[in-house]
Amino acid sequence: MLRISKLTDYATLVTVALAEEPETRLPASRVAEKTRLELPTVAKILKMLAQAGLVESFRGVNGGYRLCQAPEEISVAAVIRAMEGPIALTECSLEPGLCSHESRCHLRGNWQKIGAVVEGALEELSVADMMVPASPRITLLADDKVETQPTTY
Repeated sequence: MLRISKLTDYATLVTVALAEEPETRLPASRVAEKTRLELPTVAKILKMLAQAGLVESFRGVNGGYRLCQAPEEISVAAVIRAMEGPIALTECSLEPGLCSHESRCHLRGNWQKIGAVVEGALEELSVADMMVPASPRITLLADDKVETQPTTY
């Protein structure tokens, strides 16, 4: 199973909370309230997002945090990279020499193709997209386009 870390999942919550009030400098405590996450966790996430250039921080009485760009301009891939580093599904698809089986395995190119499709899909989704509750089923088509279909229960 492919999974992002809990901290990265929380980072999407934090970015959405900031995106809901784009002109407001939100203190970390307010972001923690909005997301129902612990303040130390929110502070850690905000620091990482700021280091990646996705969030700017302001000190002082009117201090707080806000997104550096419009929510439509920040991709989910950028949030993931800020928290986890480069997006790769396997060690060998990230860079050569990381896998001890590399000399005997010829799957690296295929994993790189798969990784590129996944990363492309994450690049297409923005923080603004994450703000909209959605329940459609998403199907990746062969030509790398995304098709959504309503979910039936």
